[in-house]
Amino acid sequence: MNNYNLISLGGILGFLFLAWIFSKNRRNLNLRIIIWGIFLQFLFALFIFRLPVGLWFFEWMNVAVVKLLSFAKGGIYFVFGPLALSPGESGPLAEQSIGFILAFQALPAAVFFSALMALLYYLGIMQKIIRIFSYIFTRLMKISGAESLCVASNIMVGVESAFTVRPYIEKMTRSELCTILTAGMATIASTVMAIYVGFLYKVFPNIAGHLVSASILSAPAAIVMSKLIYPEDDNPQTLGRVVEGDYHKTSSWVESIIIGSIEGVKLCVGIVALLLSFLGLLAMLDWIIGLIADVSLQKILSYFYLPLTYMMGIPLADISKVADLLAARTIVTELVSYKNLSDLVSQGALVDPRSIIITTYALCGFAHIASLAIFVGGISGLVPGRAKDLAGVGFRALLAATLACLMTGAVAGVFINPHQTTLLNLAVR
Repeated sequence: MNNYNLISLGGILGFLFLAWIFSKNRRNLNLRIIIWGIFLQFLFALFIFRLPVGLWFFEWMNVAVVKLLSFAKGGIYFVFGPLALSPGESGPLAEQSIGFILAFQALPAAVFFSALMALLYYLGIMQKIIRIFSYIFTRLMKISGAESLCVASNIMVGVESAFTVRPYIEKMTRSELCTILTAGMATIASTVMAIYVGFLYKVFPNIAGHLVSASILSAPAAIVMSKLIYPEDDNPQTLGRVVEGDYHKTSSWVESIIIGSIEGVKLCVGIVALLLSFLGLLAMLDWIIGLIADVSLQKILSYFYLPLTYMMGIPLADISKVADLLAARTIVTELVSYKNLSDLVSQGALVDPRSIIITTYALCGFAHIASLAIFVGGISGLVPGRAKDLAGVGFRALLAATLACLMTGAVAGVFINPHQTTLLNLAVR
């Protein structure tokens, strides 16, 4: 273990300490949740980064996701023609790409993956996978079955995970509400993962495997950080009890694909709307700030991220660039940060491949202001009576989600295989 691995290890403890500092009740410390949460992260990271069978599984996941993305591109090209060609690609009729266009080359993949996920739900495959994770979290960490189920669902999907626990939300404690919000913002949905893979797989060949791993690692981290920042001081209705999800069953596989496709389109439109509004508002705010001082809001926030970036184990030469990416994720969205990461990698602007891997894990979450509004608003729409409580724990959940993502980056920093960074270095060159 080198010096940077040790820094990452110390960073994990540092992030836990920060969460405790901002805790609603510092005296209410559940060591069982902390110990088991860290153990589960370490166990999975060891499996993925160090064990031969884990490395094989990692490579298999990466190949599978990239292959699925290639299938999606068939439909994207049929609809958008040459506009769907990524930079450097040629079409069947020898037409050339005109450059990167987010709306035509990356976002449409979310529609395909949304339809695929709906089909897997219809077949009952996703429910079985979610139940395994839910059982592990409930039994080992002794949290409520409802929040365990929601956290497990968030490994695969986004805000729609709240539908699986809809019957339980009305009677959830504020700590449980904080946990389901944190889990939603600390992980990513498989539908948007396809977009990030599209950004990076040419300059970072193993990106898909890392994103799948990151979403799994962030689930127990979300529970740990949430329970540190908002400890349970009540009696959850489903405490220690595994519960069944409330899944909508479609009448046929065709209906599931139709519904999934429509939901994917809504997701794409939502992403476009958020980017248009938030990037525009950010530009306006930066102009106002610029009248006072020659600095942007993102740059100001990046200064706060500098020590946190170091704690993850990022080499000194890359700290400022990674801090900028984390600041951009908080203010705008992780989509912008992953696009910027892709640019940095292709330009060779990040000195150490270790920085690329850790940053990939740390950015893997919806931990930003726009997402807070989406999750609080979405869940409040399901249970209007809990809107005030959800709003009350919202910013604590955003802080917990941010620390969970940073903790996941630090865990990756502890277990990064030197062989993986060597291969990445060769690929980038």
